[in-house]
Parts: sequence; C-alpha cells; structure tokens
Amino acid sequence: MSCVSEVIGLACILALILSFSSKAPYQLKMAVFMIGSGAIVLICIPLMLFRPRDYRNAFIPAWGCRQLCKALGVTMMVQGLENIRVEHGAVVLINHQSFLDLCGLAYLWPIIGRATVVAKKEILFFPFFGLGAWLWGTLFINRSSKKDSINALQKESKAIQEHNCKLLFFPEGTRNMKDTLLPFKKGPFHIALQSQCPIQPVVISKYYFLNGENKTFRPGHAIIKILPEIHTAGFAPGDMDEIIKITRNTMDYEYKKLNQEIRRH
Repeated sequence: MSCVSEVIGLACILALILSFSSKAPYQLKMAVFMIGSGAIVLICIPLMLFRPRDYRNAFIPAWGCRQLCKALGVTMMVQGLENIRVEHGAVVLINHQSFLDLCGLAYLWPIIGRATVVAKKEILFFPFFGLGAWLWGTLFINRSSKKDSINALQKESKAIQEHNCKLLFFPEGTRNMKDTLLPFKKGPFHIALQSQCPIQPVVISKYYFLNGENKTFRPGHAIIKILPEIHTAGFAPGDMDEIIKITRNTMDYEYKKLNQEIRRH
C-alpha cells in the first residue's frame, strides 16, 4: 500500500508543478495524466489479482486518479446523489468528451453501485491500463462485429437483472466537446429494453479548461450531474426511438444548463 501511495505522490508532485504554469504544453499535461493513471493501475494490479473481474478493484485506482486530477488543477463535484438507486441495476449513460472522462468515472465509481463499463476492445491493449480495466470488470466489445457485440451485451443484460449491476456507456460513441450532444447509439437502449431496467442519465459539464485545438490545459472545474432514472418497464423494442429521444433531450438540456452554470463561475 505504501508503494501505491509513493507512485501516486510522485505523479501528483509532477502534476502540481505543471498546474502552476498555464504555459505548460497541453501534450505534456495530458501525458502526465495518462502515464500517471497507467502507473497507478500498474501498482494496483497485484492487489486486484485476488478478486479478478470485481468492480471493487477500481476503488484504489479511482482514488489515485482523483488525486492526480486535483494536482493538475482539475476538480469535479457530483450532484444528484439522491437519484442513485443501488438496490437495482440500470444502464448508466454518460456524455463523452476526452480521456479526462476517466476522472469523471473515478468520482462515479465508488457511489454509483455495482458498476461495469462497456468499452471498445482496443482499450484492452493499452499498457497496464487495459489489464487493470479487465480486472475491475470492464466489458470489452468488438465494434466491428455486430454479432459479437450483441452476444456480449446480452450476457450483461442478465447481470443487470440477476446482480443489480450498473452498466456504464458513452452513448455518443465518440469524443465530443461541442456545445450540444451528438446523436446516441442504439446499443445501450437495446440492453435497457431487453432487461426492462431503468436508464440513469449522467451529464458532465463541458471541459472549458481543456482545448485540444488551441493546445491549452488550464486548471478548471467540472460538474457531474446524476439525473433521475428514466424507466423502460412496459416499453417494447418498437418504442426505442422515443426512449432515445427522451433520454438525449433530457441530457442535452442538462448539459447546456450545467455549462451556463460553469461559465458564470
């Protein structure tokens, strides 16, 4: 455990030094975040081996990731805790902006319930991080094979029903830092309707402090808002387009609202 603390401490010291300089290269700060996150996961892997594929394996790396973000000058606040229902499973939908969403997941993981992230299989091959993600139960899907993806997700729909799992998706399917959300993919909604479980929308405000085009990475703050569940019980596959529309409109409205709140501060 002391070794874990030392690695996190070293990464945070370097991140803290960079956070004092607004001129520090964007690529360097992102590299510190990515390499630091990977190093934290690497040190935690021996601890995870005692209970592979268990969502609780992510608790220590999540704590380390939060400290690393704070050292880089990035803070996040979670709102809407009263909307979490740990007694049943759900499909959790989160808007996707950048690799820094890992920090958002680090805040959500300890509070959202028995969580499992759905990610593209390429992440499995990220050094250290891929193995760690597998050990804390990430479901890797092959996007190029619709049949394989559907089979994997059907297994997880059973986990939602039998083990009260929370299946986390980025429904936009790609990174998006625009002022409005992209159209949603249908995969998560197939699972929600098949398992008749609720949809839990989660919105993270825009990272105004992060700009890949201008290569700026300044200290900043983001709000993570957990919205009330959208129930799917009683709905059929034919209702999918309507459920998608309701969910996206709800999240897009809250996204714009949060962005206005962030700008005021």
